[in-house]
Amino acid sequence: MALIAVSGHPGCRFEEVARISAQRLGFELLTQSRIRSLTSEEFGADTVIPDRAWPSLVMSILARLATEHHLVYCAAGGEVQAKQFPGTLRVHVVAPENVRIGNLMLDHRLEREPARKMLLDLETADREQRRARFGKTQATAELFDLVFNSESLSTEQMAELVETAVASGGLRERGYLSHAAEQQLQFHMRMKLARYGIVPPSRVTLRSKKFAHASEEMFANLLDFYRIAWEYEPRTFPIQQAEDGAVLEAFTPDFYLPEYDLYVELTTMKQSLVTRKNRKVRLLREQYPNLNVQVFYQKDFENLIFKYGLAGRPVEA
Repeated sequence: MALIAVSGHPGCRFEEVARISAQRLGFELLTQSRIRSLTSEEFGADTVIPDRAWPSLVMSILARLATEHHLVYCAAGGEVQAKQFPGTLRVHVVAPENVRIGNLMLDHRLEREPARKMLLDLETADREQRRARFGKTQATAELFDLVFNSESLSTEQMAELVETAVASGGLRERGYLSHAAEQQLQFHMRMKLARYGIVPPSRVTLRSKKFAHASEEMFANLLDFYRIAWEYEPRTFPIQQAEDGAVLEAFTPDFYLPEYDLYVELTTMKQSLVTRKNRKVRLLREQYPNLNVQVFYQKDFENLIFKYGLAGRPVEA
């Protein structure tokens, strides 16, 4: 796939460079406003996306679109996210302050002093947003493949140079992102989003109980993300009984996935406790040989998702 990440200093009209580049290349244009629109469609208009979750959300959307399109992504921080994809070109547009003030005067029909104040406000907002989302207040030159000075280059000229760089690098000839690669990437992004409790609306499971551990809630969020029905601790199994039938020991798996008739036990505990839990699972399997039960560490979530083909379930945009 080809991903052209375009960003720039406030007032540099880098959005226009991105738009013209997308038109010339025939690539799909993805702007911050479209990201917000796609987010509303997938998660609901009222969903609040924490700044720290924003990069993972964008990566999820980029990956989905990249299976069918080459992309021009126009947003601050795009150069950071572009590193996750092959075939990228990172473009940054700069200009002296007087040029940017002049652009704002023309674009917003302002006098010079209001335009200057507007630029200062935009720069402050840009720094704060970058810090909140990416941990840095500004992007440095080494993060980019091309840096344009809009004082001496028009938007058309910059777009033409982007097109030339794409042709020189053979980016058009790259295939789209494979579905297998997209699924792997989606899993990791959804895992991160699940940590913030961000899942699509119309959950298949109603939360009626509190989870014993944070990892269990994260796993439930991940299942919700894939529209997988689940039940939390739905059944307790006796695993040792006295001669009179009294239950001496019992075991309650963390989750049951009814569509797959699968019980899942999660563990992130220290080895001594894991050994004790494995013993209980062994007894459970001996007592109930037809029971489908699996034990997973948190790092094994991905194995569970892909082993049972759950990642192939459609996730609506």
